[in-house]
Amino acid sequence: MRRSIAVARFGCFALAAAAFLWLGAVKAADVDPKVATITPADQIKWSKTASVDTAVLAGDPTKPGIYVILVKWHPHKMSRPHFHPNDRYITVLSGTWWVGTGSTYDPDHTVPVHAGSYVRHFAKQIHYDGAKDEEVVLEIVGDGPETMTPAEKK
Repeated sequence: MRRSIAVARFGCFALAAAAFLWLGAVKAADVDPKVATITPADQIKWSKTASVDTAVLAGDPTKPGIYVILVKWHPHKMSRPHFHPNDRYITVLSGTWWVGTGSTYDPDHTVPVHAGSYVRHFAKQIHYDGAKDEEVVLEIVGDGPETMTPAEKK
């Protein structure tokens, strides 16, 4: 009986090892480009600024229609109060994003939004946001054209 258990375990191990080796041989090049495209992280094209870096994944944020962008906030950088013409759907991919509402800029009254969280910014509603102590990466989906209207109360 013990021998048959050992043989069964070895068989399971051998099957798992064979599957692992087979899966290891599958490459991104094996994906039919008519079905899906894969862009490795090191090939995503970023536009860099002093406060944020952005990468357009789909669409064109400057034109009408859906767009998908990545936004990488640099530490200790925040936007001033503003609004957008359309709803925006945001997923925090890494770091802690800080979000405040209203036309008075007050970073001490922002709330933390942790990696994995989802936020919907409603059209024409005033907010400000950014990073405090660490880099933050967001994925933003919206309907273009994507514009930002300043709305700070001085």
